[in-house]
Amino acid sequence: MCGITGAIWTNPESSVGQDTLRRMTDVLRHRGPDERGTYISDFKLRSPYDSMPGVALGHRRLSIIDIAGGVQPMSNEDQTVWLVFNGEIYNHRALRSRLEGAGHRFKSHSDTEVIIHLYEDEGVRCFEHLNGMFALAIWDARNRRLVLGRDRLGQKPLVYCQQADSLLFASELKSLLQLPEVSRDIDPAALDEYLTYQYVPHPKTIFKGIRKLPPAHYAMYQDGKLNVEPYWTPDGRQVKSLSEKETVVQIRELLTSSVERRMQSDVPLGAFLSGGMDSSIIVALMCQLSPGSIKTFSIGFPTPEYDESSYARKVAEHLGTDHYEFQVTPKGTEILPQLVWHFDEPMADSSAIPTWYLSQWAREQVKVALTGDGGDELFAGYQRYQAVQLASRCDNLPASLRRVFTSRLWQHLPAPTHQKSRLRLLKRFLEALKQDPVRRYLNWIEIFHESQRVSLYADDWIRRLRTSDPIHFLEQAWSRASGPDDVSCAAFADLITYLPCDLMTKVDIASMAHSLECRQPFLDHHLVELALQVPVSFKLRQQRGKHILWNSFRDLLPRVVGTRSKMGFGVPLGHWFRHELRDMVQDLLTDQTAQARGLFHPQSVQQFIKEHLEGTFDHGYRLWSLLVLELWMRRWCGSDAMFPRC
Repeated sequence: MCGITGAIWTNPESSVGQDTLRRMTDVLRHRGPDERGTYISDFKLRSPYDSMPGVALGHRRLSIIDIAGGVQPMSNEDQTVWLVFNGEIYNHRALRSRLEGAGHRFKSHSDTEVIIHLYEDEGVRCFEHLNGMFALAIWDARNRRLVLGRDRLGQKPLVYCQQADSLLFASELKSLLQLPEVSRDIDPAALDEYLTYQYVPHPKTIFKGIRKLPPAHYAMYQDGKLNVEPYWTPDGRQVKSLSEKETVVQIRELLTSSVERRMQSDVPLGAFLSGGMDSSIIVALMCQLSPGSIKTFSIGFPTPEYDESSYARKVAEHLGTDHYEFQVTPKGTEILPQLVWHFDEPMADSSAIPTWYLSQWAREQVKVALTGDGGDELFAGYQRYQAVQLASRCDNLPASLRRVFTSRLWQHLPAPTHQKSRLRLLKRFLEALKQDPVRRYLNWIEIFHESQRVSLYADDWIRRLRTSDPIHFLEQAWSRASGPDDVSCAAFADLITYLPCDLMTKVDIASMAHSLECRQPFLDHHLVELALQVPVSFKLRQQRGKHILWNSFRDLLPRVVGTRSKMGFGVPLGHWFRHELRDMVQDLLTDQTAQARGLFHPQSVQQFIKEHLEGTFDHGYRLWSLLVLELWMRRWCGSDAMFPRC
């Protein structure tokens, strides 16, 4: 696992020199503390009508496979193809055998060199053959083009900035911001989407001039033009005609193979274990495949309703793992300035805090950790999918009955303050029944509702948002599913939006901050393609998700794993903001520095704080989003910065 950066330019005045490249590379040192490598080929004017672009490639290495031979940037034999690569290719051995059979000769045992020779044979079609997680850049001197690529599910990040005569790219925004000519103008629509989803959706970033390469896409820069294309499109429209028993067999085979591939490592390896179904299955398979004891790591909270550590302990005892357990207290927020620096743009998933600490502590024992990410999206594990199914059934009721459910009677129910109370969830459910399925789903997952954002924004800021609507991001994903039921559509939308933009971003940044590589066996694309074709009746049964996943692995785990309620990997924000962090949120969100930005109505911010502290409403997630945004502004835009420019 590594950090990559670089540039290509068609005008010598846009060149990136050695000193600049070194800054761009070294700011990513946390991603690759073991080694630094750079390559520069200057712009060459070969005739009045012909020129060779200038290219700069930078790499920071975290050595996992072929520690001695995997140095980057790496080239082919005649140095006409150069590569910088972040990630792991799990089928590199099979690809190597095929390439050797075709006459290629290898100088290392690394997966990096496999990509180079595969590109020589296949060009941009090489991405279709890669099973792994990756972000990469290929300089093809013969064709005078730079090719960028990103893995299918967005496990590894890649951002780029196209300017008049150049293209810059990097694993993280902070690398591009080493160049003073890269604009820090804020994108108003991106910020509005952040307050909706708690992250900035691809292809946007928080900055107007910088973009994210979407998952399963490649970008080609040639002759001063940039073309971005998909190379894989997950199909959410078909249902597989297998029996439930046959499907169980296939799931077991594919996930076992995926875990086995992801256990390839020349360095110590372990796993995150929450005690939930997904991570427990991964650890159980690791124990089956490994002759030695597996190291497992879990996190807990002093607030019982957020603490899963007892379940993790039971699973660890059942499987006989070498288990390590840690606890996060409100003092854990002391690392917020570090989180803001590492995440580059506002990202308000509060579970980044336990993920950060879990990665930090795990790195003391291992260099690679497997995780259970992806199981909820593939097998309908989120509790909100039960609401989607129930709402869909209500849509099919006679009109007279629907009017009863959608009447204003729900408004007279008491307003509980707890974010996850049953009565509050019922009110949200009934309120959304009048809406179409996509708008209804957004209503359930968004942080600030549209009316709340309108009341929050200053008048000038609202005028800048007249042409944008955050729902478009979700609508596009939902339309790509077009499945036979709303649950399948919602889960598919989460797979291509929430998973890469939130979960994978959180895990990548928090783990790589500590030079820890995380691998997600559920995201093997063969398993993903199977899961997308499994009917929802196999996944969601008797108002419980992941039915077929549990049936596939129940013999390996204690019964409590399949019967316990899902908790999620959350942080007790509501409690913290009313007690230990009360002064912090008031001071940071209401002082002169925050108000001077002119982004929000001060009285609206005060109202959110007042309602939360008085217990009339739980605004924990909303206050956290505002707090992260304010800290981000102070770190990346200066304490006196005004919107929209940093």
